[in-house]
Amino acid sequence: MDTQLLSDKELIRQYLDGKESAFELILKRYQNRVFAYIMYTIRDEALANDIFQDTFMKVIYSLKKGKYNHEGKFLPWVNRIAHNLMIDHFRRNKKYPTTSGGENFDIFDIIADNQPSIEEETIKDQVLSDVKKFIYKLPHDQKEVLMMRMYFDMSFKEIAERTDVSINTALGRMRYALINLRKMMDKEKFTYTN
Repeated sequence: MDTQLLSDKELIRQYLDGKESAFELILKRYQNRVFAYIMYTIRDEALANDIFQDTFMKVIYSLKKGKYNHEGKFLPWVNRIAHNLMIDHFRRNKKYPTTSGGENFDIFDIIADNQPSIEEETIKDQVLSDVKKFIYKLPHDQKEVLMMRMYFDMSFKEIAERTDVSINTALGRMRYALINLRKMMDKEKFTYTN
């Protein structure tokens, strides 16, 4: 059976049954989208790579502990893990640098709150709104592929069929869309700050 046709659920089952290559397949399936999501938020490639690695380490840990519900979609679940890790990073960077508690002690360092605050949700909404403005400035063919891939969760095969181009052309358009988005963001000095 073609491994590309296996569902996420089947690949996860195979991985949990000891077939390590099954996880490699699911990683290849989603790594570009997860990294793009992190990069849009973080805007620092080295830090984005660290959070990407941490995300998939947590995914592996959670899968092995049985904390993944097959009823949900895998990609939104992974993106939620990445989102929480990014929030944790921003929270850590808001604190005063200190090696001991003392007067800089913060009770919120101890209390875990996995729910984003209103401020964080507002910032996220603003970032998504700003990113959408950049997306709408892309050439039509690049915008079309990016929207199908990121917002409608379509495979490159489905995109190629829908737009009547080869898979390589669809991949190329996605690559150029991401490059052009980055250029626009750099030009506008777009950053995720609060």
